[in-house]
Amino acid sequence: MARRVTWAVPGDLATFTGGYAYDRRIIAELKHLGWQVDVVGLGEGFPTPSAAQKASAETLLLEANPNHAIVVDGLAFGVLPEVAARLHRRRPVVALVHHPLALETGLAPDRAAALEQSERAALAAACRVVATSAWTADLLAQRFAVPPDRLAVVLPGTDRVAFSTGSSVGPVRLIAVGAIVPRKGFDILVEALATLRHLDWRLAIVGDRRRDVAASGRLDRLIGRHGLEQRIKCLGTVSPDRLAELYAGADLFVLASRFEGYGMAFAEALAHGLPIVGTTGGATADTVPAAASRLVAPADVASLSEALRELIEDTDRRHALAAAARAAAMRLPTWSQSAAKFSDLLAALT
Repeated sequence: MARRVTWAVPGDLATFTGGYAYDRRIIAELKHLGWQVDVVGLGEGFPTPSAAQKASAETLLLEANPNHAIVVDGLAFGVLPEVAARLHRRRPVVALVHHPLALETGLAPDRAAALEQSERAALAAACRVVATSAWTADLLAQRFAVPPDRLAVVLPGTDRVAFSTGSSVGPVRLIAVGAIVPRKGFDILVEALATLRHLDWRLAIVGDRRRDVAASGRLDRLIGRHGLEQRIKCLGTVSPDRLAELYAGADLFVLASRFEGYGMAFAEALAHGLPIVGTTGGATADTVPAAASRLVAPADVASLSEALRELIEDTDRRHALAAAARAAAMRLPTWSQSAAKFSDLLAALT
């Protein structure tokens, strides 16, 4: 008989973000390991659902088959403390935390405080809390009072892919991958690049432009204000084949995130053997080796500009960091390895 687990996700599981990619890949790998995974869609609106959306999600969670464990993605779990407590009384509950909701950039202080209180209460009702990095696990223990014996770390996997070949002539090709939301720091990146007009570079930004339409509009206006429309292209969500092409032709990966719970885009850049410019926000420094990167403080335009200048100008330095990235890529876990760890955790609850 197949082992069974319910996996509850808000929104569209096909969404092009790191958190949804994690859910999709772990679910797929669990199926390969013999698990029957019952996916429950909790609907739209999270992490700020309307009363109707929240009530619908609660009904779906409580009506799901109670005879096996349930994994609830943290984007919804953190704002459902009451239903988390009810679920806890009838079945093993696993909370999957990509990054705490209260640490999303741009939240009003009262909203951040309310989210932190809600998520702390919800996590108290989980028999296991899975974090996607050791850094996030430590944060959950220290700030959200999750007992260490209920915490587990299951890193995202990465695919073994061909290393990027880069551009042989012409401008230095930069690539940034991430949803267009304030936390990803695209405004900081544009401001830094605006000081480097005298250098020959081009930037491709790949990421969902619909998740925060206001942020996408602000980014477009900022690019226009600096007259960088011909240098910076915001491509939105692209196909996997197109993304692979962009990685293959890139010379440098850059992302100015204010905070990362793990940094799947950084790991993907390592898998392609790219040198990296990023920030020390959140878990990034744990994900990206110093030998493969230049990491600066979040929201530090001057330091980011200097790091970019150095690597745009210095081909040898880029190649040295790329060699370290290729070595680091071989140490990243595969999706099958990460799923095997998740499988062991679920099996212990069944």
